[in-house]
Amino acid sequence: MNDHTASFIEMPAASGQTDAFAEFLAGAAPLVAETEPGTKLWFALQAGDSLAIFDVFEDEAARNAHFSGAVAGALNGNADTLVDGGWDAGVVANINNSDVLSAKAPVDLYSATTATYIRLEAAPGQADNLAALLTAAGPIVADTEPKTLFWAALQIDENNFAIFDIFADNSGREAHFAGQVAGLLNEKASVLVEDGWDDGVVANVSNFDILAIK
Repeated sequence: MNDHTASFIEMPAASGQTDAFAEFLAGAAPLVAETEPGTKLWFALQAGDSLAIFDVFEDEAARNAHFSGAVAGALNGNADTLVDGGWDAGVVANINNSDVLSAKAPVDLYSATTATYIRLEAAPGQADNLAALLTAAGPIVADTEPKTLFWAALQIDENNFAIFDIFADNSGREAHFAGQVAGLLNEKASVLVEDGWDDGVVANVSNFDILAIK
C-alpha cells in the first residue's frame, strides 16, 4: 500500500443538515464498493457538525476515477443543500490529496468505530527527516499495536504530512498514543515538526466517529 495515493476531505454541514449529510455519506459506501474497484479503502467520518471522507486508491488513475464517479457526482448534486459553502467552497476547497508513505494493512476493518487524522508541518529543512520517520513507523505500528486496525502516514506536499488511523474503540486510540511511534514522534517533534509536539502535533489531532467503511 506504500505506493498508493489518498485523499482527505473535511466538510462542514450546512445549517440544520448534519443528520441528513451523515445519512448521505453512510449510504454511499455500497456505491463505492460496487463502482470503484480502484478505491481500496473508503471511510465516512463525523465529528459533530463536521463530516469527512478519507480514502485510499491503488494509483492516481483510481483517484481520478473516484472524483468523476457516482458518489462524487451525487455529492456534487446535493452539496448546495448539505454542505456549508456548497460544492466549490465546501467540498473542492477542502480536498487534501496525498501519497502514502507507509501503512499498516487493515485488520478487522469493520469492527472499527473511531478514527484519527493528524496534520503535520515539517520544521524548516526537516521535511526529508520527518518523511523518513513516518515511513519507518508503519512496520512498528504493525508489530506493536494490535488495536490500531489501520494506520497510514501520508505526504501532502513538500512540507506537509498527515497520519490517519482507525481503532475499534477509544482504548485502541489510547494504546496508540501511548505506543512506540507516538513516543518516537514526541521525542523528535521539537526538531522535526513546526511548533513541536504540543502545538504542532497534539493541537492538530482530529478525532472522528466512523459512519461507514468500504
